[in-house]
Amino acid sequence: MFSHKKKPVAIVRVHVESEGSNTGSTTNVFVLRSEPVVVNVSKDPILTEADLISARMLETPDGGFSLELRFEQTASWRLEQFTAINPGKHLAVYGHWGEKPEDGRWLAAPLIVHRNATSILTFTPDASHEEIAQMVQELNNVIKKKVDSAAKKD
Repeated sequence: MFSHKKKPVAIVRVHVESEGSNTGSTTNVFVLRSEPVVVNVSKDPILTEADLISARMLETPDGGFSLELRFEQTASWRLEQFTAINPGKHLAVYGHWGEKPEDGRWLAAPLIVHRNATSILTFTPDASHEEIAQMVQELNNVIKKKVDSAAKKD
């Protein structure tokens, strides 16, 4: 019998900052490790890795990097809708890569300054270059499996 080692699968969850709620539909999350910021978010994400069509790391001229997430059309409409009605609030982005629980955390809380109708969310994550490189590779593996699975159904 063959043993198949399970490959790590990356996840990404994008939540919207919310007002506090007595219904249990929101939770406080801590974003940024060096100087944590508390953001109250809806427990239900508006976007996940299932909505992605690509993920990539963008190098910046100063030696830094950002993470670019590109979403499919329906998810792009959700991103546009939530950013249009929530200016001044934050998106909170959770990411997980690798096999260990410590391989995941809240990566960023970009401020919503205007309606985002681009289908692209770009932010500077609170993670190392190596962590984001691994996350991007694993997210793109998830996307490829989704595309391959959809092609088999057709």
